[in-house]
Amino acid sequence: MTMQIPVHLTAFYTALSLLWLLVLAGRVMALRWKHQVGIHSGGHDDLDRAIRAHANAAEYLPGGLLLILVLELLAAPLWVLHTLGLALVIGRVAHAIGLWRSSGVSLGRQVGMLLTLLVYAVGALLLLAEAFIL
Repeated sequence: MTMQIPVHLTAFYTALSLLWLLVLAGRVMALRWKHQVGIHSGGHDDLDRAIRAHANAAEYLPGGLLLILVLELLAAPLWVLHTLGLALVIGRVAHAIGLWRSSGVSLGRQVGMLLTLLVYAVGALLLLAEAFIL
């Protein structure tokens, strides 16, 4: 007999994250086509930034989603899961938009990283608290 464990919130935020990764990948592909560059950036700053925006999301989203999944499996309150999920997705979108606009310091990148790191920190502390409660 198979046991089913509903993880609907994780599924929702995973779907949003994957759709966002598709947008970021599409931007990279469009710029590669525009500049006729097959690998790396060919020295094109806009392609460099698009590649980094995609890579950065691919680097940070899995950890945040794993954190949400484990918290959901541990029956964390819905408001906690939604707060972390929204902050993660909004943070990754803000970061990418900030990076698209400038390779230097930007409000979008700062807000994006702050939200993402807050999700990581708060989620990790919640997981540690749960581990010590057992």
